Amino acid sequence: MLPASRSAARVCSRSCTAAPARTAILATHTAPSLQARSSELPRNPQTRTRRRWLSTSNRLLLPPAANPSPTTSQPDASSSTSSTTTTTAPTTYYDLFPESLPQGPPPRGSFPIDIRALRREFLQLQARAHPDLHAAKHKTRAQATSAHLNEAFRTLTNPLLRAQYLLSLKGIDVASDEAAKVADMDLLHDVMEAREEIEEAHKEEELEGVRRVNDERIALSEEVLERAFAEDDLEAARGEAVRLRYWVNIKQCLDDWEPGKRVELQH
Repeated sequence: MLPASRSAARVCSRSCTAAPARTAILATHTAPSLQARSSELPRNPQTRTRRRWLSTSNRLLLPPAANPSPTTSQPDASSSTSSTTTTTAPTTYYDLFPESLPQGPPPRGSFPIDIRALRREFLQLQARAHPDLHAAKHKTRAQATSAHLNEAFRTLTNPLLRAQYLLSLKGIDVASDEAAKVADMDLLHDVMEAREEIEEAHKEEELEGVRRVNDERIALSEEVLERAFAEDDLEAARGEAVRLRYWVNIKQCLDDWEPGKRVELQH
C-alpha cells in the first residue's frame, strides 16, 4: 500500500488534469447557445434607437388627453398627418363657393353671378356649418364660419357690394371713402331731380316713372362694371361703382317711400 500522502497526491494530480478538460468540454457545449443568445441582442446602436422609437410611436398616436406625459414636447403624429391633407384656406369670398363660382373673381371669372346657384351652394354650406351640428368646443368656430358665409353671400348677391368688394381686393376703397364722389354735373343733376320727384309724390303710383328710369340706370351700370372688370380696368370700375351707389340709394328711397317723408340720399 502506498502511503496516504502519496495516494492523495495522485488523486489531486488526476483531478487537476481533468479540470481543464471538463472546462474545455463545457465551453464547447455552451459556446453555441451563448453565441446564439448574443446574436439576438441588438449590437447596432441604430437598431436600439429604432426599437425605442417604435415603442414610443404608439404613445404619440394617442389623443393628447390619453398621452401619459402631456407636458413632454413630442411631435404630434395626427398634426403631421393633417398638414399633408389640409387644403388651402379660402382667401376671398369667391373661394367659399367653388361649385357656383369655380373661376373665382374677375377678370378670370365674370362679374355677373348666377344667384340661384350661389344660393343653393350657400344653403348647403350653412347646413354643414350650423352650430347645433357641432360639439360644444367647436360651436364658437361654427358660429364664426356661419357669420362669414352670411357676409360673403350678402356681398356677392348685391352688385354694388360686389363691385366695392372686388375693388377693395385691389386696394381701392369706394365704400367708405368720402372723397370717392363723382364730379359729373349731369349725374348730380339727375340725382337731385329724382330726389325732388320722390319728395313731391303724393301717391306711390306717381313714382312708377322714376322707378323705371332708375332701374334702367342700375342695369346700365352693372353692364359697365362687367366690361370694366373683364378688362381689368380698375379706374373705370371705380368710377362706375361710385355712380351705381347713387342709383342704389335712389332705389332705397323709392322702396322706403311714404307720403310727406323727407328723402335722405346717402352717398
